[in-house]
Amino acid sequence: MDNRGKRQASSLFGGMGFYIALLVCVVAAGVVGYFALLNNEPELDNEPAQNVGQTDPGPAQSVAAPEEPPARPVISDVPVAVEHPPVQTAVEPDQETEPVSGEEPALPTAGTEPSIAEEPMAVVSPLAGDTVAVFSIDQLTYDATLGDWRTHDGIDIQAAAGAVVAATAAGTVLSVEEDGRLGTTVVVDHHNGYVTTYASLQPETAVLAGDTVSAGAVIGTVGNTSLSEAGLGAHLHFSVTKDGEAVDPAEFLG
Repeated sequence: MDNRGKRQASSLFGGMGFYIALLVCVVAAGVVGYFALLNNEPELDNEPAQNVGQTDPGPAQSVAAPEEPPARPVISDVPVAVEHPPVQTAVEPDQETEPVSGEEPALPTAGTEPSIAEEPMAVVSPLAGDTVAVFSIDQLTYDATLGDWRTHDGIDIQAAAGAVVAATAAGTVLSVEEDGRLGTTVVVDHHNGYVTTYASLQPETAVLAGDTVSAGAVIGTVGNTSLSEAGLGAHLHFSVTKDGEAVDPAEFLG
């Protein structure tokens, strides 16, 4: 029994011993390989990493700021002559000032017109004849044709039928018309406030409305076309207004 048990134990441990020895060899080989791997790893570079493409700026250099030039005064060393405007004294309203030599006279402001001295108007008599009715605007006079009393805004100059009637002054013919009371009538504007009227003319006149006439120019001939003055026969009824107001033709004619 003892020998048999020894042989069995020897056979068991002989088989297991092989495997144990193999495991120990594997473990030993693993340990040796591990330490060999650790010894072969490269040492880490302790220097700081540099960016690719970045150049070494080199050692720092000290930069010295340029010295500023000393400040100069703003005031120039050379004296400058300053011209003062001339002092003008106030002019009293009643004093007249004369233009300074070299200056142009002041022009009139917009909207103002230079005053022009009014020249005397040349006046001539419209007709040579006898005055049979005078100017009477303030009192009544007897009208033999109508048989009543009324005012008379002009003068009546009696003359032969067909006698020449002239414009008393230069002007423009305002109208030529047939008046129901005064007959054929010509009105002339003299452009200075005066307007003259020539009535009881013959129907054929020498001027038309818009014509320009001069003093003494023929405007028509004596007739008897005034219904309100037909009793006087052939004559010229002549009247004058100044700014629309009737004036004495005898004073206008001078």
